[in-house]
Amino acid sequence: MSEESRVIPQHVAIIMDGNGRWAQSRSKTRVSGHKAGVETVRSSVTTARKLGVKALTLFAFSSENWLRPESEVSVLMELFMFVLTREVKRLHKNGIRFQIIGDVSRFSEKLQKKITASEALTKDNTDMVLSIAANYGGRWDITQASKAIAEKVKNNKLDLDDINEQTMNEHISLHGLPDLDLLIRTGGDFRISNFLLWQAAYAEFYFTEVLWPDFTTECFETALYSFDKRERRFGLTGDQIKNDIE
Repeated sequence: MSEESRVIPQHVAIIMDGNGRWAQSRSKTRVSGHKAGVETVRSSVTTARKLGVKALTLFAFSSENWLRPESEVSVLMELFMFVLTREVKRLHKNGIRFQIIGDVSRFSEKLQKKITASEALTKDNTDMVLSIAANYGGRWDITQASKAIAEKVKNNKLDLDDINEQTMNEHISLHGLPDLDLLIRTGGDFRISNFLLWQAAYAEFYFTEVLWPDFTTECFETALYSFDKRERRFGLTGDQIKNDIE
């Protein structure tokens, strides 16, 4: 099948797992693994844009990651600053809109200002949307959306009987983007670790043993092309899908 005839997922999310194990297997510090992972992020963004993915969401830092050693957390924060200072300019040049999803209130004031400036710089770009999940958790996401809806009901801006799935969609992170098509996890684990719980309802999953720093362009293309082989039924039968296509 030619590249042009393949069905490419419009919204892809990745749990970038394995940085620490990659470093430890090479007798390096976990920090070096995170730094190596930045290179994989860069190549993945390039590949996604080239193949026509419209939204790429990367799980960079979960709300549970604060429990990691302080030195590792500190380096992760420094990497965020590096990305926001250096990489966002490249994203902007290539027409990519950048945004952070998650509770940024726990980050330093300096980092929060960088996030705001980076989002403002790229807000009008339309080639692709790169969302970085930082201090993010799927349960937090659903909770904050529920609170926002409850606040509108309390202030008589929304009627209780009008609340439905679409209401939640409008208040959850990543609203306005295509529905999540494909969720990839590197590193060999078979779980989604509290990531995009609402958004992943009908997503296809792709798990690989490859550690994130070793997740090459070829690995990413293989994952994306696997989507073309999936039969997405959304509750229907396979025969119903085939008849609808015919």
